[in-house]
Amino acid sequence: MSPGLPAPGARLSERLVLGGALLASLILVWLATRQLVALAAFAGGLGAFGATVWALTRRAPKAPEIEYALPDWSVTVTAIDRSDAAIAVTDRAGRLVCANPLYEKWFTADHAPPRLPVDNASLERLAKAGRAAWRDGKGVVDVIESEQGGRWKVTALRSGRGDDYLVWTVTAVTPPDLVAELVPYLDGKLGRALSQAGFSLAIVDPDGKVRAASSGFAQRAAGDAGAILTGQEFTALLRQDENDKITWAREGSKGAPLSLFYIPVIDPDAPGSVDYEITPSLILLADHGVGIGGGGSEATAAVPHLEALLSQLPLGLAMADRDGRMLFANVAFMRAAGREGDPPPTYPTDLVVQEDKGPLSDAVRRFAQGPAASGDIAVRLRSQPEEPVNLSLAGVRGLGEAAVLLGLTDTTEETRLKRQVAQATKMQAVGQLAGGVAHDFNNVLTAILGICDLMLLRHTPGDSDYDDIQQIRANSNRAASLTRQLLAFSRQQTLRPEVLQLPDVLSDVSHLLKRLIGEKIQLVVKHDRDLGPVRADPTQLEQVIVNLAVNARDAMQMRGDGSGKLTMATRKVSAADVRAMRSAIMPQTDYTALIVEDTGCGIAPDHLGKIFEPFFTTKETGKGTGLGLSTVYGIVKQSGGFIFADSEVGRGTKFTVYLPVYHAAPGESPGKAVKVEEVREWSGGGNVLLVEDEDMVRAVAERALTRAGYSVTPASDGDEGLEIVRSGAQFDLIVSDVVMPALDGPSMVREIRKLNPQIPVLFMSGYAEEQLRKEIDITDVRFLPKPFTVQQITEKVGAVLAAAKG
Repeated sequence: MSPGLPAPGARLSERLVLGGALLASLILVWLATRQLVALAAFAGGLGAFGATVWALTRRAPKAPEIEYALPDWSVTVTAIDRSDAAIAVTDRAGRLVCANPLYEKWFTADHAPPRLPVDNASLERLAKAGRAAWRDGKGVVDVIESEQGGRWKVTALRSGRGDDYLVWTVTAVTPPDLVAELVPYLDGKLGRALSQAGFSLAIVDPDGKVRAASSGFAQRAAGDAGAILTGQEFTALLRQDENDKITWAREGSKGAPLSLFYIPVIDPDAPGSVDYEITPSLILLADHGVGIGGGGSEATAAVPHLEALLSQLPLGLAMADRDGRMLFANVAFMRAAGREGDPPPTYPTDLVVQEDKGPLSDAVRRFAQGPAASGDIAVRLRSQPEEPVNLSLAGVRGLGEAAVLLGLTDTTEETRLKRQVAQATKMQAVGQLAGGVAHDFNNVLTAILGICDLMLLRHTPGDSDYDDIQQIRANSNRAASLTRQLLAFSRQQTLRPEVLQLPDVLSDVSHLLKRLIGEKIQLVVKHDRDLGPVRADPTQLEQVIVNLAVNARDAMQMRGDGSGKLTMATRKVSAADVRAMRSAIMPQTDYTALIVEDTGCGIAPDHLGKIFEPFFTTKETGKGTGLGLSTVYGIVKQSGGFIFADSEVGRGTKFTVYLPVYHAAPGESPGKAVKVEEVREWSGGGNVLLVEDEDMVRAVAERALTRAGYSVTPASDGDEGLEIVRSGAQFDLIVSDVVMPALDGPSMVREIRKLNPQIPVLFMSGYAEEQLRKEIDITDVRFLPKPFTVQQITEKVGAVLAAAKG
């Protein structure tokens, strides 16, 4: 029953009383008037009055009250209180709603994800993860790093009743603790088996203190298998006499002699060199009289146990007897020898080239028969005969018959990096040479093209010499295109970079590619998701794609009927992926990769390191200039990217181009290209100082400008040009070469600007405008690339004067 309403019985009584009163009133009116009209009027009035009262006093049903419960963040804080992960909750405005104590310890409450105190690359990855979480429900960042060296993995999940919150989980990324992984083996079955065979194991810190020891070690060192030796000095548990005999200290001089093996505990995947001063060591102590097999009477079961122990280590270790037979070799040793997956050979000498078999055999016998010692020998492995490696040898005593411990480090990655660095150095040197040749050749072409243009002004079509002049001009233009390719290789061409997406460039050029490769070759285009933008010259990038496609077509046409498959793909490469590649050349940042893969004939290994060099080609004479891949290399490098080639003869070649992801500066609009100078009309003439050390170029430029109505004063070098200005001559424009003997163009202009700060300058050069601007550092100058025609120099001079005169 609702509160405030009368009971059903009470309502019935009220109705009976009210009805009786109304009836009594009607009777009184009838007795008083004896008229039916008056009685009807009185009854109608009472009815209307009752209806009005009922309508006014009728109660509307009361709507139930809805209670809204505010979130109880104290419960959330208690739920996310974890000691192994930092957890924070943010709302759609990016505000930190709550966080657990570990988050406040690592990042403080002043920083809300994704704005954490980490480096710029990590901030970008966090922002992407946040956007992915709001869009897809989850975002993940494999690694973020702070300047103090902290490394974490971050996961963002969308949550809440209305998906209004992000839950950020941050876990620390720690390197593997190899010592902690080894400790369980000391007291496990392996440690007990080695103890029964006469081997004692301990892990010793660089300061000489015992960190962990097997029960067998504790039994021999302290007489109690359960003794705790952690923190004790390792050398205090042993004694050494004047004959270098090592025994247990508690057994005294009459104790059994021991052989000591020292193995640094290092991570084979850790970058950089190993600092042995801070690296713990695994110490193995063996009693004399314990054999290592080979059929001798002293042989025991030590070899299987020792092999089981050494097989788990990341170091390449093997053991040979005094006759040079291989007793065993662990997986790391065979991998370093280039024989991964193969069983150990009968003799260690089977791993090296023929010339090194004798020296290695002699070294094994010498270390096995002589006093306990160690040393290195340089050998060449059969798997890589061009690269010598160091093989460590150490005489082993106390394991029955004398033996030799062999150590070999896997240098495959180091060798690869050395080759990459050597190739990059060589390419840089060749690029400088190519750039210098192109610059000098451009001077010659400028003179040839200029003279051809001047001669064409005097000859019309139909003249006997007209066609010959046109032929000379056409071949000169062809030579000029070769010099542009050389400048592209040497990274000295002028680029017009724009912010763009690689899939868009591929789409624009795909119709051309289908015509270039023909109908027999299948073109497959694949694109990755969430590709970052790159900043490059779209025209030059199209040239890269076309050159790679043409090379792939030629490689596939050399196989059978010329059919094949050309795959072009774009892929997202994160900084974590680059770190996993362990490249010493590529900076660890985000890239967008272009992969061009064919099923052609492949490239021979001895040619693979030369393919980017100018004029190197494996094609037949007359079918290639050798500048295609060199041009590709130069464009990619000038765009800040990297290119690598992988090939297998008979199966195909894959080129991978890495272009760094472009991050726009604050306020910069995406897609902004380098401003192109507009050409303005000028017909006012003017006085021009022409400074050029090449006589033919100076003569062509002087004649071209004179015919255009300018008054030209020539000078053969910078010193002569400066003297002309100092003598009082007035000029409207200076046209000068950049590189000249004695006083070069920029130095001359700086001196002239001291006398006339407002004089405009036009530099002529065969180098790239962008490179010249960085090196010259002079304001308000223009550039004219060589080679140029008569029309180009006159139009450029007119444009500069028009801009200067306003």
